[in-house]
Amino acid sequence: MANLNDFTFFVHVVDHKGFAPAARALNLPKSTLSKRLAILEQDLGVRLINRTSRRFSVTETGEDFYRHAAAMLIEAEAAENIVKGRLAEPSGAVRITASVPTAQLSLAPLLPELALAYPKLRVILHATDRFVDIVQEGFDLAVRDHFAPLPDSGLVQRRVGSQAKMLVAASVYLHQRGMPLGPADLAQHDGLMTSLTSDGWVMEHADGASVEVSPKPRFVADESRVLREAAMAGLGITTLPGKLCQDEIASGALVRILPEWTAGKVMTTILMPHRRGQLPSVRATVDFLAARLGEG
Repeated sequence: MANLNDFTFFVHVVDHKGFAPAARALNLPKSTLSKRLAILEQDLGVRLINRTSRRFSVTETGEDFYRHAAAMLIEAEAAENIVKGRLAEPSGAVRITASVPTAQLSLAPLLPELALAYPKLRVILHATDRFVDIVQEGFDLAVRDHFAPLPDSGLVQRRVGSQAKMLVAASVYLHQRGMPLGPADLAQHDGLMTSLTSDGWVMEHADGASVEVSPKPRFVADESRVLREAAMAGLGITTLPGKLCQDEIASGALVRILPEWTAGKVMTTILMPHRRGQLPSVRATVDFLAARLGEG
């Protein structure tokens, strides 16, 4: 069996994107890391890292090995924390994944505050719109914005907030087509939709009443920022979460329509594997994000 210490060296080299920065972080000679990685590759019988004097890249096999090695280190850290009872100050790495829009809109202003609040915490964010298996890929938690309830995946789910979707359009469009006075008027307007197969929008009034409306599909995109740009260009009416259009409404680039009505909600949920949630660093991160994301 390979030396498990070499697993640690390999994960640090990948996390720091090179031998020199990893050596500085570990306070070890660069030559020692290079030698240990060479021994690990020899023990495994595969090349994990392609390295030259100018380039550093992880092989496909190395990427797969990294995910499992990183997960192993997290479990080892959890075991050590349980034995030592290190509960006073959260420390160590916290690996977070989120979609690109969630990372940009929700996490970008919060994660620096988290890092300042816990100086011994090392925050690692991976923003991607692909499917992520947080258990297999070694993440401590995922932050998800979603419209429908998430399926039961065996993960711990913590709902931390929700935000109503507003109806908005550009003033130039409303000048040409008129301001809707009620939900029924939306059937005569151009809609900027998330799907051609959608039946329309379910409108909810502040008093609890609801009604379905079906505007004429004028533009379709499954990305909210694209719909926002289309609305500002005057193509029609769309629905957007408040955090994505509040600045545009304040500046006059967009106008809120039927303000007493909303078109559903965007929910925010934090997901995490059961055992990872025992780490003080993960608990502190989740509590921090839950408090801040719930403010909206």
